[in-house]
Amino acid sequence: MKRRTIIVLIVIVLAVGGFFGFRAWRTAQSQDNATYQTDKITRGSLIAMVGATGTVRANQTAVMTWQTTGQIGESNVETGQLVQAGDVLGRLSQSSLPQSIILAEADLVSAQRALQNLQESGLARAQSQLALAQAEDDLTTSKNKRTSKDYSRASDLTLEEARTRLSLAEDEVARYEDLYEQVKNFSADNTARLNIYSALLNARRELELAQANLRYLEGGPDALEVEEADASVALAQATYDDALREWERIKDGPDPADIRAAEARIAAIEASLGLASLSAPFGGTITEVNSKVGDQVTPGTVSFRLDDLSRLLVDVQVPEADINRLAVGQPVSMTFDAILGKEYPGVIIEVGRVGTPVTGIVNFKVTIELQDMDESVRPGMTAAVNIVINQLESVLLVPNRAVRLREGQRVVYLLKLGVPTAVPIEIGAQSDLTSEVISGDVKEGDTVVLNPPTQFEAGQPPFMR
Repeated sequence: MKRRTIIVLIVIVLAVGGFFGFRAWRTAQSQDNATYQTDKITRGSLIAMVGATGTVRANQTAVMTWQTTGQIGESNVETGQLVQAGDVLGRLSQSSLPQSIILAEADLVSAQRALQNLQESGLARAQSQLALAQAEDDLTTSKNKRTSKDYSRASDLTLEEARTRLSLAEDEVARYEDLYEQVKNFSADNTARLNIYSALLNARRELELAQANLRYLEGGPDALEVEEADASVALAQATYDDALREWERIKDGPDPADIRAAEARIAAIEASLGLASLSAPFGGTITEVNSKVGDQVTPGTVSFRLDDLSRLLVDVQVPEADINRLAVGQPVSMTFDAILGKEYPGVIIEVGRVGTPVTGIVNFKVTIELQDMDESVRPGMTAAVNIVINQLESVLLVPNRAVRLREGQRVVYLLKLGVPTAVPIEIGAQSDLTSEVISGDVKEGDTVVLNPPTQFEAGQPPFMR
């Protein structure tokens, strides 16, 4: 009897405890339901974008600085003026230029004439060819004289002429001797006798000279003459070699190396002369004019700024997590703090291939070209850029705030009978607010909890709180 009483008391205690426990749980549950934030799973469009900021810049920019000293004599442009490549923007006064630049004008004329002479080298080729032929003849003659077996001091023709001269001299001596025999007995002061005797002496001297000359010519060379002949051959060979090298150098026209050297000299002189003026390196708009006529300048003085405003570009830095979702040709939308209520289209024209680490984050440079721009957009403005990376229609969408990570898997908590219930899902494309649901036991219209209790997120049942 006592034992049954104890059992009954235990049952009563458990029943009372269960009643109050269940009541407390329902009360807490009702309080939780009252604090849940919820939203609906919907079906609609999703536009995934990457956002970034950047600065507008011109397609090309040039800051024009002087590289010499002088006084500005001309300033040919003003701010906002369009110029073409090569237009002279400003020029220094001739009288204020350094002496080296003034003298360069004379050097330029000389260098241009030298180049022209090289390019018109027909006369030089003819002269070189003639010099080569003459040198070849001289070399052949020198070698023949040195190597001939019948080497003599004179040619056969010269010897024949010497013999003829000797014969004439002998005849002349004989004739005057006969005449002298006829007058030798005349008085010593007889004019005829004196004239004939004088002519006889001259004839004898001519005979002696003719005899000596013939003996010399008929004789062989001595050591000195052989040495002179060797030297003559060496000189003729050197002259021929020089003439041949010159002919080989110019026979096919001017030497390309000479042409390059002449052109380089002209370019150097023109560069020196170019220091006296500033010219536009490309077509564009003058955006700054910092000097006036009469201003004194030194190397490094900035006078003009030129911008090619035909294209405006924006460079933005995109994190490595998003860079592989971008490609050349993707559309872009841009807004500017300085231009209210207007959005400008653009297109990606370059995606960086090398990242730059900044405070632990690797960014890649992406270049965007503005389209349909107007005069309101100017270089230096800050642009807020949105790059569309994906656009989907009629897809199941869940708020990003409702997605949780539970045991390595993404889940959402559906509110069923007032109780949050975890449902695994797989998401695809994402935007700032919503994500595409690729798979999972959810449907359009389901209510999802945006702030499930911590115990639910950890997978604990409600009665374990």
